[in-house]
Amino acid sequence: MSMTTLVDLRSDTVTRPTAAMRQAMLEAPLGDDVFGDDPSVNALQSQIAEMLGFEAALFVPTGTQSNFCAILAHCQRGDEYIVGQLAHCYRWEGGGAAVFGSVQPQPLEHQPDGSLALKDIEAAIKPDDAHFARTRLLALENTIGGQLLPFSYVEEATQLAQRKGLGRHLDGARLFNAAIAQAAQRDTEARAEARRIAQCFDSVSVCFSKGLGAPVGSALCGSRELIARAHRIRKMAGGGMRQAGMLAAAASHALQHHIDRLAQDHALARRLADGLAGIPGLQVETPKTNLLFVDLRGEAQARSAELLAHLKQNGVLATGLYRLRFATHLDVDAAGIDRAIGAIRSFFHA
Repeated sequence: MSMTTLVDLRSDTVTRPTAAMRQAMLEAPLGDDVFGDDPSVNALQSQIAEMLGFEAALFVPTGTQSNFCAILAHCQRGDEYIVGQLAHCYRWEGGGAAVFGSVQPQPLEHQPDGSLALKDIEAAIKPDDAHFARTRLLALENTIGGQLLPFSYVEEATQLAQRKGLGRHLDGARLFNAAIAQAAQRDTEARAEARRIAQCFDSVSVCFSKGLGAPVGSALCGSRELIARAHRIRKMAGGGMRQAGMLAAAASHALQHHIDRLAQDHALARRLADGLAGIPGLQVETPKTNLLFVDLRGEAQARSAELLAHLKQNGVLATGLYRLRFATHLDVDAAGIDRAIGAIRSFFHA
């Protein structure tokens, strides 16, 4: 990587299609997806549904729209969903389910590992009483803040929800990052772990434009009935696309070629963490997947804006203020990580 090449660690959404992915997009057979006859979209929907063990799937432009369609497919006006305070579908999606669907969120505090305490979930479920919104859904996210939810917890939480008559939705924007990490723990295969996680839920949203490296798109997986309801909601939300097969082909290519390589991103996040260890004023978390968080303490905290400017001047982009986030992805290599380490160390003269 040359010094003129930008090392963009702001997010894994900044990836650009590989040459092979661009070729797959150019060669994609096309139709009109609103009429249901785009063969590349139909193939992708069948591919991801089968991979995760669901009856059907719906290709949508964004993960935000996928979560929105899921919540409104599970819930009606006057219902509520239980969700974490830091979950994307609560905190970072403009309150869409509440604003457009009249579905009330019931946010809960996270535990240090990103989970929601089982006792908190159970206590948040409302009785059948006119004073309360009707609790209809538990929404979890995996990974959450870069952390893999323990699979034993996922099983317990979703079984609790099922016993209480709640639907279960997974925001799996980085499901395959979770699957790679879980496969490493269990010495198994990532696709099997993705399916194992997904099968604890009634619906799963998967993002193709993060670590998998496609330019656009997510899929919502579920039963035929749920996906039919989600399809109607997608229409109302303006999410019907026409010759969307070029985008679907990119996602299909990513599913075929980019899952296993996510392990490289996880290794690069660890490389970055190791390279920043011991710098005074930096509290470096141990990354579980491809996201590294670094808290600035003391004098370093007061210089956070100066640090980000210094990094940018040296061709390295990151996000945050007092808590920095670095995301590794397929457009970053070991040389780029070492360059980021060098830039941060030079700032602190470490």
